[in-house]
Amino acid sequence: MSRVVIVGHGPAGHRVAELLRARDPRMRITVFGAEPEPAYNRVLLPSVIAGKLTAEATRLTDHGDDRIVVRTGVVVDDVDRVRRVVLTSDGEAHPYDDLVLATGARCFVPPLPGLVDEDRNPAGNVVALRTLADCRRLEGYLPAARRVVVLGGGLLGLEAARALTERGHDVDVVHMGPHAMERQLDAPAGRTLAAVLDRLGIRVHAGRTAMSYLDGGLALDDGSTLPADLVVVSAGVVPDTDLARRAGLQVGRGVVVDDRMRTSDPNIHAIGDCAEHAGLVPGLIAPAWDQAETLAESLTGGHRPYTATRTLARLKARGVDLAVIGDGNHESDDAEVVTLADPARGRYARLVVLDERVVGAILLGFPQSVGTVTQLFDADAPLPVDRLALLVGRTAAEVVDGPEHLPDQAVVCRCNNVTKESLTAAWRKGAHNARDLADVTRATTGCGGCAGVVEGFCRWLRDAQPAREHPLLSPTLVQQGSDRVRNPGDLRQPVPDVEDRAGR
Repeated sequence: MSRVVIVGHGPAGHRVAELLRARDPRMRITVFGAEPEPAYNRVLLPSVIAGKLTAEATRLTDHGDDRIVVRTGVVVDDVDRVRRVVLTSDGEAHPYDDLVLATGARCFVPPLPGLVDEDRNPAGNVVALRTLADCRRLEGYLPAARRVVVLGGGLLGLEAARALTERGHDVDVVHMGPHAMERQLDAPAGRTLAAVLDRLGIRVHAGRTAMSYLDGGLALDDGSTLPADLVVVSAGVVPDTDLARRAGLQVGRGVVVDDRMRTSDPNIHAIGDCAEHAGLVPGLIAPAWDQAETLAESLTGGHRPYTATRTLARLKARGVDLAVIGDGNHESDDAEVVTLADPARGRYARLVVLDERVVGAILLGFPQSVGTVTQLFDADAPLPVDRLALLVGRTAAEVVDGPEHLPDQAVVCRCNNVTKESLTAAWRKGAHNARDLADVTRATTGCGGCAGVVEGFCRWLRDAQPAREHPLLSPTLVQQGSDRVRNPGDLRQPVPDVEDRAGR
């Protein structure tokens, strides 16, 4: 009987525990989570800030199995690699045959006067946004905060800024880069996005550096000061490698792993935001899902080498529809680049094509084309000749094969790693509309970008798999389907591939 200890109960640690349970019923799994919370999806934190979701609504499915022991609020202090035990904050020692580090990342807080205290923790009226506890701390400051400055113009920073404006706060965003989200967007997209945000009441100060936060104002490097009753920090994250360093493992930016997610100790593995593979620390949720699949295969006798994950970054903010698929900023002499710019209406598209395949895309204000371009990208399928028609919204059925031709493991919802197989299984158990499918599988409940695709699956399933083909679907069950299949744990099967956002 193999004993696996997982350090970290975020999305990556939760996912690998589920996959291991499905693959090897004999395995005994212990998970330690430093946070007192059950596992939850960090991608949804901006929705908590906006008041659209409760903390409970972000929770991942309970394991519901005594083969997985979850210890929340327990920190792993050290690893004895010789005896193969982990030592925890409650004074206990837990043996392992394989150890998985899923310790995630910490929010980076610039050590500026007034921004941090003497212990380099966020000072008063400063919140570093990373966890549900941070959301609760933020909630405590909001009643007295009229003007808020968000430090950092990446995905999470912009989502937090929009959530705060929805609650009536004046918001400025300070970003060191030449424009917001410069890693994902080219300059024209950045300018268009800034104009869209400005119309929503969010002022972006790009190319500026914060110097101090004193007397209710954030001083910038150009000598100006932004009034700020509250500063929300979303200035990037740092992989949490402290435990790995103490254990003597090889660490670069993150814990260095090979194609099977093994560290420099073959009995210790790392996945998610703390792992560095091929010199990269992706910091997104889709690679974490993929790494969990690779590791689960490896620990149960299979072999599925991890390679770079195809990613989708979706900005989840009301009034802004932005998706970055693959490498939207890709530049090469032999690439075909198609752009559409309509700045007056806040729209910009950039499609990068190489060998008739999508290499990357930036789609701002083109929600009708996101699903189609994503499917083409995921399937590595050739593009239609008319690129402009694709960008302005030809349906997926016009340019790629329908759902019946997708493999069972094709990912439909990246935020929650929901596959065609999961949707089909839920349909067969009675979830016969998009809302019930969302209740059962959580598809569409992340960024919402897959909503149109899920509706398309409903139409296909109605035509291809009517209820009469499934004896389990009596009229009563169809009517009560969402209640009969409410627990996504009923749909346990390995899922190999997927975002965003995770994080970030």
